[in-house]
Amino acid sequence: MKRKKLLLAAGIIVLMISGSIIYAADHIDTPAVTNQPSDITDLYVFKGADPNNLVFVANTQGLLTPSATAAAKFDENTVLEFNIDKNGDNVEDLVIQCKYDATSGKMQVYGPVTPSATGTKSKLEGNVTAEVAVTPYNTAAITATGSTGIKVFAGPRDDPFFFDLNRYKAILAGTATAFANPGTDTFAGTNVMSVVVEVPKSLIGATGSSINVWLETKKKI
Repeated sequence: MKRKKLLLAAGIIVLMISGSIIYAADHIDTPAVTNQPSDITDLYVFKGADPNNLVFVANTQGLLTPSATAAAKFDENTVLEFNIDKNGDNVEDLVIQCKYDATSGKMQVYGPVTPSATGTKSKLEGNVTAEVAVTPYNTAAITATGSTGIKVFAGPRDDPFFFDLNRYKAILAGTATAFANPGTDTFAGTNVMSVVVEVPKSLIGATGSSINVWLETKKKI
């Protein structure tokens, strides 16, 4: 697998294991990945409703209209990879990999596991630890739990990111001095393809400390 796109979002995301939500956004990307399944919009990492768990969210394929959402699919040749650095050296110590299996129609999760190689190239590591059928558009969410307690969801969701793009442009143009309150959500009515993986902290092994997390999409070559 070769790196198709790397999202560090203003640096590496630092999450205190006992902390609250951390997120990063990256909408409207370069022509090389825009409108492709490898186009990352958001990375979220936060403490689960169960405080013993961490939730990792990868959103891709942004700005989907309702009609486009109904036809949107995950790509069987694209791996979503959450990279977890536990010692602050900006090198992944663990990876959580998510790959769509077209034969079964399920999103399969590998890890968290120590990767056999770090950096620009990856391979699927270890065995599937959880899998779930992809939720169709405009239906109730389908979730599943693996044998190690990992929970997973995959499917379309309303884009949760709020940004007033027109006001931002006005500020840049000098015709406004600040954002309006309330603003206008540019992304209202658009959707993303989302993968959510909830992982027991015990499988990460960094309880009480901080971790760095970044998200990559990697395409098979």
